[in-house]
Formats: sequence, structure tokens, C-alpha cells
Amino acid sequence: MRIDAHQHFWRYDAVDYPWIAESMTRLQQDYLPDDLAPLLAQRQLQGSIAVQARQCVAETQQLLQWAQQHAATQVVGWIDVSAAHLTAQLEALQHPLLRGFRHQVQDERDPAAWLRQPRVASGIRLLQQRDYVWEMLLTWRHLADATRFAAQHDRHWLVLDHLGKPDIARGAQAWGEQVAELAAMPHVVCKLSGLVTEAPQGQWHSAQLRPFIDEALARFGPQRLMFGSDWPVCLLAAEYHAVAQLIEDAIAELATDEQAAIWGNTAAQVYSLTGEKHESVFAG
Repeated sequence: MRIDAHQHFWRYDAVDYPWIAESMTRLQQDYLPDDLAPLLAQRQLQGSIAVQARQCVAETQQLLQWAQQHAATQVVGWIDVSAAHLTAQLEALQHPLLRGFRHQVQDERDPAAWLRQPRVASGIRLLQQRDYVWEMLLTWRHLADATRFAAQHDRHWLVLDHLGKPDIARGAQAWGEQVAELAAMPHVVCKLSGLVTEAPQGQWHSAQLRPFIDEALARFGPQRLMFGSDWPVCLLAAEYHAVAQLIEDAIAELATDEQAAIWGNTAAQVYSLTGEKHESVFAG
């Protein structure tokens, strides 16, 4: 199974996507499943995980509708995890293609304080009881906060998006030291995604980013890494093919089963695409 574990769909409206700045003209258009399908086929990818890009339930419902029309797509949506009536909201959203949720923690006024909220902790416990994956979108500045958060929530998978958006200028070794404690937790998985847009001004070359991939392999191991294109956001810095080729070149010398894990087997396990829960990795 070969999976793109991180991409987005949207019908563009400036009001709905305020994070798409005026300078991001490449993103100011619709990106839909039919646009992604040939890109997946070119890389022999059999499916994808469509991840939320707006913090609203309406987008989650739209993603599920698109996913239902394209059987190879699964969804990581959004829900107000701190809501008092979270159980009712989960029941209203319940869908066989809904695999988890994400909150754009990086955009909170105080990401560390948001992660410490008792209501957030209560909500995450409920999500994990129901076998929903929780994805963490934050930057290197809050990896220590993410580590404390992950230590408190080990009943199901947590996924670190985009390697925690490392500070490219500080180098891979500095990032490796920051992420080490988080990476040591067996229920935390990391996406090899988003690196090209973390390079300053989107100007990158493989020799600059390859050390981060090597460091991720050393810290997480291939069995807890997943390829994600971050399409169409990646288009700010690279075409889909270039993003996939960066990862392909970086892992070319790994064993066949290790490459297979990164290209899709880890995603199949984390998102229960094969129906297996692998509960042995979680606290008893």
C-alpha cells in the first residue's frame, strides 16, 4: 500500500482561508480530488489522507463528501476538541472515512497554553478512546510543549506534521535534539512533509534538507515515518514530483520493508486502513 499521508483540498475563497497570504497566488484557486489523482498515479500512490485546512466542521463535512466520491481518500478533519458537547459533535460527524482530527495549534495566540487546557486534555482523551488519530500542527518553538502533551495522551496515535516545522537555518542536529524526547515515544509518528516550504523564501536544495530526513530516520525510525506531499501548499516551493523525489532519493538505500513503511505501510497502520489497530503500542 502506497499512500500520500498529507494533502489538502479546497474551493478557494479568501475569506475562508485567511492564512493564504496575498503573495501566495499559486494557492488562490480550487484544488480538488480530480486535480490530485493524476499526481498520485504518476508516483504509483494508491490513496491519500486529506487533512483539514480550515478550523470549521463544514470543511470536515465537505472533505468527507469528496472522500466518499473518491474511495482512495481518507480524512483528518477538525472539531472543537474543547467543546462541552464533544460527544454529540463526534456522533454527528461519525463516518467510516473519518480517521482523525487536527487543530492548527501553531496559530493560537499562546500554543503552549492551548495544549495545557484541561478541556483540551479531556477532549483528546475522548478522541483516543474512540480510536481517532490526533495530528499536531506546530513549529519547532513548541516541540517541548508537544512532548509534555504527548506524554499525557498515549492511548492512541499522535502524528507530528511536517517534522514540527524545523528551523532550517539552525540545522538538523539542533532539530534532532529538540525532537528526541518526543520521538522516543512509541505512539508518536512523524510526517516527512512540509520541508520544502520551511526553507527560507521557499528556496531549497536537497543537500540542505536531506540531513533533516536523515535525522528523522535516526530519531523515529522508518516504521514511524510517513511520506506526505503537503500538496497543494508544497507548490509554493516545489512541484509534486520534486517533493516525492526528495524523499525517494533520501531513503533509496534503506531496506525494502523500511521504504515500504515510509511510502504507505505506516500510514495504513496509523489510520487503520487495513482494519488493524495494533493496540500493543499503547499503554495498558
